Amino acid sequence: MDRKTSEESNLDTLQLGPSSTFPSRRDFLRKTGAAGIALGAGSALLSACSGATGVGGGSASSSAAKGTIKILLWSHFVPRYDSWYDPWAKKWGQQNGVNVIVDHINQADLPARTAAEFAAGAGHDMIEWITPASSYEPSVHDLTDVVTQAQDKYGAMTSFCKLSSFNPHTSKWFAFCHTWTPDPGDYRKGLWTKAGLPNGPATYADLLTGGTQINQKQHVRMGVGMSPEVDSNMAARALIWSYGGSIQDAQANVVLNSPEVVDAVAFMAKLYKQTMTSEIFSWTAASNNQGLVAGQLSYILNSISAYRTAQADSPDVANDIFFVPALKGPSGKGLASQHVVRSYIVPKWATNVDKIKQFLLDLVGAAHDAVYNSELYDFPAFANTGAASALPGWLQSDPFKSNPTNKLALLATAEQWTTNVGYPGAANAAEGEIFNTNVLPTMMASVAQGKATPKQAVASAANQCEAIFSKWRAKGLV
Repeated sequence: MDRKTSEESNLDTLQLGPSSTFPSRRDFLRKTGAAGIALGAGSALLSACSGATGVGGGSASSSAAKGTIKILLWSHFVPRYDSWYDPWAKKWGQQNGVNVIVDHINQADLPARTAAEFAAGAGHDMIEWITPASSYEPSVHDLTDVVTQAQDKYGAMTSFCKLSSFNPHTSKWFAFCHTWTPDPGDYRKGLWTKAGLPNGPATYADLLTGGTQINQKQHVRMGVGMSPEVDSNMAARALIWSYGGSIQDAQANVVLNSPEVVDAVAFMAKLYKQTMTSEIFSWTAASNNQGLVAGQLSYILNSISAYRTAQADSPDVANDIFFVPALKGPSGKGLASQHVVRSYIVPKWATNVDKIKQFLLDLVGAAHDAVYNSELYDFPAFANTGAASALPGWLQSDPFKSNPTNKLALLATAEQWTTNVGYPGAANAAEGEIFNTNVLPTMMASVAQGKATPKQAVASAANQCEAIFSKWRAKGLV
């Protein structure tokens, strides 16, 4: 099967049916770089959506007769998942008397598409985000009832999945989280062995020492981004948390301007100067994955999707890729963010809401197949699904031919070193805006590029965060 590198996907909306085929990797890469969707394109966008055939297919009149659920979601970083999901959704619709239409989009374009639909007040009935969609809380259905049903049937939702989809200030479930994805460090074992760390870095101090030696003696750079994209945001948060800092405290007070955050920012600048090149300031979410698969990077912070791509496209590189848990900071604390937290929001314009809730409940029931077809990229959000019971065995003996077969075994502990955007609080609307406007990677980059001192950059970012929190407090969401 042709694969997409992690974080890459076709920028065109895909209308996929059971017989659809994925573009070759070469064709796909040629398409990347296409322009994003402008926010002002709401009318044209919604017109295009209304004419989509999607997975459900059928004419407009037949769709109206039986009811329709239109789903917008990202093109999964592991193509096997979409090949499973689309026919599953179509079959579910047939069994439940509703026409299901699935539209896929590049994850980088999803925020703009979502904003256009909400601006127009019409569009898809379900939209899946891979980061918390907390800023849309006022305009979506409260999903408390279906979350309650899911937890009654499948056990408690993982705590950080709850904090990514539930606002404790308003007691509203603004989204339904069904899976999450670990964010381990991906490292090249051969390179790190020569640097005296065969098991890879365990701490940020190791990352700097080993990465510097590899860059200077083996001429292979590192890949931790400081650009306006998802992975850079995740990396900045993991570093800050592991140094003992955070954007907010558990009571939603901004605490970014702290000695711990200043130290973390100073470390990132040093890491850049000793191990990386200026490319990292203009990276997209695909860049670190492409560099790892091409054998050009010694370490990235990412999910396993780049590794899955390497298994198909660069087997020798794949055999040399291994994983480490969240790196520990000076105090011995190590945390990483969920790489992806897959959550559906249901806009208030949606029809067939009862059917939508049943779809979400049944999707959790299909977790065994969902996790398997993600090639273990996705982890179940609920404790008692078939996937939850099967996952430990899959990680110990990878059904997708890792060498050695237990290469992914360390991910069995991922829940222990993973947390949510907004830690130690919830992923509220303010935290969502700070993420989506790239406040943290911009702060990091300004110091690495010599435009500000660590103290200056942190103070400026803290002021931005205070303004954002004030705005959302005035709206009653924080």
